Amino acid sequence: MISILARILLLFTVLGIAPLNAHEMRPAVATLTSGPDTLELVIDFNLEAALAGISGEHEDTSDAPEADLYDTLRALPPQELEDMLREADIRFVQLDVGDTSVAFTVQSAAIPPVGNLEVARDSVITLIAPAPAATSAQMSWIADGGPAIIVVDGPDGEPVHQEFLSAGATSAAFDLTGAERQGLWPVLVNYGVHGFEHIIPKGLDHILFVVGLFLLAARVRPLLAQITAFTAAHTVTLALGTIGVINLPPSVVEPLIALSITYVCVENIFAHKMHWWRPVVVFLFGLLHGLGFAGVLGDVGLNGEHFFASLIAFNVGVEIGQLTVIALCFMAVGIWFRNKSWYRAAIVIPGSVIIGAIGFYWFLERTVLA
Repeated sequence: MISILARILLLFTVLGIAPLNAHEMRPAVATLTSGPDTLELVIDFNLEAALAGISGEHEDTSDAPEADLYDTLRALPPQELEDMLREADIRFVQLDVGDTSVAFTVQSAAIPPVGNLEVARDSVITLIAPAPAATSAQMSWIADGGPAIIVVDGPDGEPVHQEFLSAGATSAAFDLTGAERQGLWPVLVNYGVHGFEHIIPKGLDHILFVVGLFLLAARVRPLLAQITAFTAAHTVTLALGTIGVINLPPSVVEPLIALSITYVCVENIFAHKMHWWRPVVVFLFGLLHGLGFAGVLGDVGLNGEHFFASLIAFNVGVEIGQLTVIALCFMAVGIWFRNKSWYRAAIVIPGSVIIGAIGFYWFLERTVLA
């Protein structure tokens, strides 16, 4: 079993390495630097998605109603795209300092030339504004095109504040002078919430995997053995992947995560009880899921001043999300029906067939249909 999984992983490592797909939505990175006379805001993002007005609710641009416009913008040369940016006069952020909203102007735009249209191009635009007299500020990410990581550097170049914002969200207050640094508690809350949201509602593949574990073992002891193995494994690879010790691209990790869902469900159909090797296999799959979590956390970025605290908070949020899924499964079917003679025939097998089929479709969608 372990040998087969290792061979599959090696095959995808060799064949699956690919750059970021043009249709994947990734968070923007907005870095605000406060100088003595000027505020500079540098935004590294998918400019075409923002100009097309694609909502942050779409993880893939091809799912958005503006998909055709997005594809048209991707084919424009840099100068035309920059002219459109300046003419559109779009506000990407709202920065409120004291009682005043800062008005930024476009200073420059670094837009890569048109290349492989199957690879997303990240543009970097620089906005400037006069430095305000007040120092207490809040930033709202109001651009289309998905969420953003905001980073605030003080006059000394040291980070003052870092936060992950969904579209339309407003940051906690921060001090432009850097005299007051971001506290630990806001970091823990921000990353914990993001970890939870990656499971509920955004992590459907992880939800289905956990439900698959529950279906075969709707009792505390066998379920605890699986969840402990899964948690231990993904905690290790989440940490190693985040700090760069292990680095596999999504084109390798995501198909294998989908395949892990199918494997668990197939075993549910043919196994009448949990065998000794089940936690071992779950541990191996947990390593893959941890790399998936690390990819998400890599997009979000860890807080520089509270690096390990943000890593732990994200993982705790993930765990709370998984435990919530398990609790819902117990409340929905486990408590009421697990001792019924028809439980396996009416719930375990049909549920595993449906979830396993979804996992296999995702595997095909992320490989041969990609």
